[in-house]
Amino acid sequence: MNRLRVLQQTIIGCRQCPRLVAYRQEVSRTKVRRFQEWDYWAKPLPGFGDPHGRLLIVGLAPAAHGGNRTGRVFTGDRSGDWLYGALYRFGFANHPESISREDGMRLKDCFITAAVKCAPPGNKPLLEEFRRCRPYLVQELKLLKQVRVVVALGKIALESYLNACRELGRSIPKPRPAFGHGRIHELPWGVTLIASYHPSQQNTFTRKLTGPMFDAIFAKARDALSL
Repeated sequence: MNRLRVLQQTIIGCRQCPRLVAYRQEVSRTKVRRFQEWDYWAKPLPGFGDPHGRLLIVGLAPAAHGGNRTGRVFTGDRSGDWLYGALYRFGFANHPESISREDGMRLKDCFITAAVKCAPPGNKPLLEEFRRCRPYLVQELKLLKQVRVVVALGKIALESYLNACRELGRSIPKPRPAFGHGRIHELPWGVTLIASYHPSQQNTFTRKLTGPMFDAIFAKARDALSL
């Protein structure tokens, strides 16, 4: 078993955060009406995708009735519809819809992870939960050796990525890279960091993030990988 597979199994078995363990299990018991027939995953979610991918996408945390239900990051919710649809349009996924772990989805040259591996109440992890989970993101960054472009979905994801890089001993530029949709930061360890609004319903329903805006992020990612 390779090191990434071992890490993924370790993540799945994690119970370090009592609040998150209790929440993910409670959600799996109560469910929602439209998913009553589902046997919820209700465990932490490891990253998903091509272990040799040059594009890394960092999100915040799984959704209670998305990834926490299906067992795969950004799968089974509207945010995932936006993300995998964009990945398909730009050649990083083999089809545009991510419904379940058995849907045949494959990513090409791309890997997706999250700063926190468990679904949090209100989509808001606590600071100590970020700290407990950060070693997993650090280990993923160590093992994903081909990454050349990182897309951070939201300000917290951007900060989480930079914090993990700092723990790896990488020198964070000063001034620190700031969040702004579409902003591009060339980092001294050879990675292009691209910031994007998260494709949450709050952002997409209000049109803070539109389809063309989101596609523009992945056009920039594709261009950066072509250099």
